[in-house]
Amino acid sequence: MENKKVLIIGAGPAGLTAAYKLLKANPNLNVTILEGSENIGGISRTFNNNGNRMDLGGHRFFSKDQRVMDLWNEIMPLQGSLSKDDIVLNRTHELAAEGPDPEKEDEVMLVRKRVSRIFFLRKFFDYPITMKAQTFKSMGFKNTWKAGWGYIASVLHKRKETNLENFYINRFGKPLYEMFFKDYTTKVWGVSPSEISADWGAQRVKGLSLSKAVWEIISKPFKKLFHSKKVETSLIEEFYYPKFGPGQLYETMAKRVTEMGGKILFNHEVCNIKVEDGNIAYVEAKNGDSVVKFTADSYVSSMAIKDLYYAFGDNYQNKEAYEVATNLMYRDFITVGLLLPKLKIENKTKIPTINNIVPDCWIYIQERDVKVGRLQVFNNWSPYMVKDYQDTIFVGLEYFANEGDELWNMEEKEFIEFAKGELEKIDIIDQKDVIDACCLKVKKAYPAYFGVYKDFDKVVDDLKGINNLYCVGRNGQHRYNNMDHSMVTSMVAASIILGENEFTKDDLWNVNTEKDYHETKKEN
Repeated sequence: MENKKVLIIGAGPAGLTAAYKLLKANPNLNVTILEGSENIGGISRTFNNNGNRMDLGGHRFFSKDQRVMDLWNEIMPLQGSLSKDDIVLNRTHELAAEGPDPEKEDEVMLVRKRVSRIFFLRKFFDYPITMKAQTFKSMGFKNTWKAGWGYIASVLHKRKETNLENFYINRFGKPLYEMFFKDYTTKVWGVSPSEISADWGAQRVKGLSLSKAVWEIISKPFKKLFHSKKVETSLIEEFYYPKFGPGQLYETMAKRVTEMGGKILFNHEVCNIKVEDGNIAYVEAKNGDSVVKFTADSYVSSMAIKDLYYAFGDNYQNKEAYEVATNLMYRDFITVGLLLPKLKIENKTKIPTINNIVPDCWIYIQERDVKVGRLQVFNNWSPYMVKDYQDTIFVGLEYFANEGDELWNMEEKEFIEFAKGELEKIDIIDQKDVIDACCLKVKKAYPAYFGVYKDFDKVVDDLKGINNLYCVGRNGQHRYNNMDHSMVTSMVAASIILGENEFTKDDLWNVNTEKDYHETKKEN
């Protein structure tokens, strides 16, 4: 392995993790990353708008995989002193012995409290739905009655889980599904949950159900009484977060990669990949008006599988796999950042916040009369994300679109005005209060689980057969992975390339296919 070459496509969490793990294990490797844009982090980047930072999508740093937690903390250590909002609010929590002080140092991971709720009927509901009296009060007697009988019906009669709609109804009953899942899921994907594979639900809401929520309430006092050694938390209450957002961590990782001898070539968009005799022979990438050719012993790809096959060319030998891959569907993403002095919604929780703003990291917008899907409050992710965190609030509105549709084709200024109008319509802001705004569009943010996805196994089998190719990450595997699972795919790929014989390509493609809930962690 002394001078072997590894070419990595994409400088997001997956691509950077592969480079970092390879070079740390063997500094003599020749590792090059081709990044099609001028940015680090992929969809986990952080956008800086006049000193106010926007996290594209909201990225909590938590994993049940200790390898990932260790890597994150290796790149950016946990805070050893309180952050500025902790100090103002007289709040304490986990601190690392001899960890950095976020008031004095920048490369630091903060401990944050997780709060996320649903906004529906112009009211707040817990996310996920809880069996509190306030939930029933907000729903009203009629909806509560329907939900109760609907859930009983779902227990007595289980549907075949042939689609996402049936997956949800089996766990919550039809009335709750229609109130809290159907419209939001349709916003995200642009199609009804009845048209989406149940695989998406199995991956994103593993183990989550109404019966588990009720059982947690009943069993909680007994767990405390008997000091159960294994506690399963379906949705964690705290998470880690880089001082200046997720992009900061991946920018730091990129710096470490280059310090170890790796190369990152920006604005190099892969356009042609030559496959011969079951191996990649070379890769070509556009850089301005030039096309640059690269050869390597091993290739790691985090580029969208659809684009990967387009690069293989329409004369690619496996016509069946090519046809499926080039017809895979995606959902694109538009986010709008708004800087305001205040919001109209009030903090009616018992959670103290600066200027008593709502405590949520994000809010799921279930209202049917607007297209916005989710609202982030960046002050609550990290006070350092907002230039003047004590006197302004920076929020992010998330929209889901298809490239070329009405939303996607709006001009930036037009879309910002549209977004401001939507938040005013549901009584969250006054448009006239907006101080500053920005808008970003991201292609292929969400790999879709409908259309030709039913035949995706043909693509996986084909890609496994290309001996020196390792597909990693969300788009690299066309799987709706979180950051941690994307990083694990790269750890597995690096291990195989290094010849450690711990994993095979089957293991690479089996990451995040286990059936237990993806945010669950066993604690001894």
